[in-house]
Amino acid sequence: MRYLPHTQEEIEKMMARIGVSDFEELFPTVPQDCRYQGDMEIPGPLTEWDLDVHMEDIRAKMKVGPKYKVLIGAGSYHHNIPAIVPYLTSRSEFLTAYTPYQPEMAQGTLQGVFEYQTLTARLLGVDVANASMYDGASALAEALLMTLRLGKKKKRVAVSRAIHPHYRQVIAAYFQPTEFEIVELPFNEDGRTDLSSLTRNEEFAGVALQSPNFFGVVEDVESAASMVQDCGALLVSGFSEPLAFGLYKSPGSQGADIVCGEGQSFGIARSFGGPALGMFGCKDAFVRSMPGRLVGETVDLDGNRGFVLTLATREQHIRREKATSNICSNQGINTITAAMYMAALGGTGIRKLARLNYDKAEYLKASLVEAGGELVFSSPTFNEFVVGFADDFSKKQRVLRDEKIIAGLELGRYYPEFANKYLFCVTETTPKAVLDRVVEEVKK
Repeated sequence: MRYLPHTQEEIEKMMARIGVSDFEELFPTVPQDCRYQGDMEIPGPLTEWDLDVHMEDIRAKMKVGPKYKVLIGAGSYHHNIPAIVPYLTSRSEFLTAYTPYQPEMAQGTLQGVFEYQTLTARLLGVDVANASMYDGASALAEALLMTLRLGKKKKRVAVSRAIHPHYRQVIAAYFQPTEFEIVELPFNEDGRTDLSSLTRNEEFAGVALQSPNFFGVVEDVESAASMVQDCGALLVSGFSEPLAFGLYKSPGSQGADIVCGEGQSFGIARSFGGPALGMFGCKDAFVRSMPGRLVGETVDLDGNRGFVLTLATREQHIRREKATSNICSNQGINTITAAMYMAALGGTGIRKLARLNYDKAEYLKASLVEAGGELVFSSPTFNEFVVGFADDFSKKQRVLRDEKIIAGLELGRYYPEFANKYLFCVTETTPKAVLDRVVEEVKK
């Protein structure tokens, strides 16, 4: 949609038509102390060439530029994006941030969302997937609220401490104004969530863990599902790296009731931390308590294949007290991007790429241990792992940073007991020479 600014004459005509003489009269309900006072200092216009120079100057101020090799994931992962994905998503048929309010008029958009749901359900091993959520963190919070709706009179949920710290902050923000209680579950020495404290007497509506978790550790979802369900609760299995399911069993196939997480890895660039994509699926029995939208397939009066908005349990569509969530879906462009990425790679491609990520991470892990590092957790990992060093690694980290290599995330800010322990991430984008250079520096 083109941006068509109004002239001062047009603005005056519009104000006269509605009976106001001053722009400020449009906002009488906004308190004075909440209004911006004075004129905004907006810089003057630039020529196209000057604007290019200005943008380059801003780019040069970045601490980590495109030429850096970043061995940090922690919920956001750098993957190669097939050229076909940005090409197709930039076409006018697909390039929209909106999901349609008159869905039957937007068959192309609906079919794209339907294909996304189908691919997502297969990847996560669930019966049904929705049209996406805002991001992995909000999806996990919404999943826990969903367990409380299904649990009816239950008031408590349990959340693993091995879940991404930012996700746990979002959950806390969601729950802060409610009557519900969050109980934090510790993790064992092997990096997996400790579920031994769960008993039926505590009446949890849901229990959430993340696999692979923040430490890159792959949880035993099958055992967790059995334990949680024996306690009368629902298991929510979250994730921040969906590529792992190209190599490991999907959470849904291992018995998880709700599966949700971040889909940024699937064709969406990191772009200063956004945008993101919340993937969300569940068992068919719970579909009417699921937040967001659901696109379904049907036929028209002539028997032609068509798509409709099958389920929309948002307050704009039904009575407010019956709504499951205020979220309708993510921006449509992110949903279509992930669908195109999954379709472009296919099942075989996703498996091969997952294996490549696993092998590269295992190579660095073994090499760092051989160089004197110590693995913090013994459980299987994907893409990421935590290592401790006998000496002060931060000095070597600074040396590597001068060579445009960002080696590891220090975990003390998130887990005080892991001060001077580092979370490393390796994807297919990291050359072996870079990994060898990190190991070489550790050996010194």
